[in-house]
Amino acid sequence: MRIGVYPGSFDPITKGHLDIIERGAKVFDKLIVGVLVNVEKKGLFDYSERVEMIKRVAKHIPNVEVKCFEGLLIDFMKHENARVILKGLRAVADFEYEFQMALMNNKLDPEVETVFMMTSGKYSYLSSTAVKQVAKFGGCIEGLVPDEIIKDIFLKIKRE
Repeated sequence: MRIGVYPGSFDPITKGHLDIIERGAKVFDKLIVGVLVNVEKKGLFDYSERVEMIKRVAKHIPNVEVKCFEGLLIDFMKHENARVILKGLRAVADFEYEFQMALMNNKLDPEVETVFMMTSGKYSYLSSTAVKQVAKFGGCIEGLVPDEIIKDIFLKIKRE
């Protein structure tokens, strides 16, 4: 069984992330969306909220699982018996950073490979940070995030 892991913070999940999940699910028998717990970074949503939102928007993809993990991605990969990391790329700047991470992960475990998937052109400008910024100022985020979570984002921002 080919198991891939698509790691990230997904705070919140965007249509660009969902695009990579949908396409990645076609490549792997099982795709695990790994929500990274970064204790040094406070997100808009807590980790359980992120997991719930991803499960909600990816429920139509039967071979996708969503899990939280803390610590090294390589350790999570071993725990899940996965050998391939899936990373979405938007631009050259993403590649430089992700290439360094791929080399580090390969150094930590030479059995693990990283596969890069280019995001669809219509989402190449999109980031969770940009979505949060637009939403905080009351802008329209339709088309940027899955419709199912738009209300969640605005409610969360109101409470902040």
